[in-house]
Amino acid sequence: MEYIENQGMAFGTTFGSEMWHKLALSIFRIVAITLICIYWVRQARKGARMEFLVAVGLILAGATGNLIDSMFYDFAFAFDPCIHFNYLEGSGIEHDCGLWGVQEVRHTGFLLGNVVDMFKFDVNWPQWMPWVGGEQVFPAIWNLADASITVGVIMVFFRQRKYFPKKKDVTPVVSEETQEVP
Repeated sequence: MEYIENQGMAFGTTFGSEMWHKLALSIFRIVAITLICIYWVRQARKGARMEFLVAVGLILAGATGNLIDSMFYDFAFAFDPCIHFNYLEGSGIEHDCGLWGVQEVRHTGFLLGNVVDMFKFDVNWPQWMPWVGGEQVFPAIWNLADASITVGVIMVFFRQRKYFPKKKDVTPVVSEETQEVP
């Protein structure tokens, strides 16, 4: 386990360092969660396979977990501007951290908090493998919500033919009795 605070989305990627970038990410999360909820309810009413509803439910649960973490993080934990998780170059908010000097820190408040990540798959590829030998198999640090989203997406990806069967072309059968004779 390795504790980090993620300011952005998957694997620490962000839209940028200004406050509106973080707000845009939070608003995107809210819209995505709303659309996934609507989709899930419609699929349940249509009688979709339970396995599919579970997969979409995992994606929904993970997205909601990350949103809740981002929404309330700054209210649950005291903000320390001198901890490196709170540094954000380009934010324009400077704070004097004594020995470490002046640091630019992230914005704080509702919808602006970090998401805590703590799991790390610490396994390396064998040395003899070309290109990846000795490298970490999966270097990202993640949380349970990320795992939930990933498992849901993988379930949908590998079972998509079961979840979304193609409709067969039905050609009308014309019997001899219904054919007109000239």
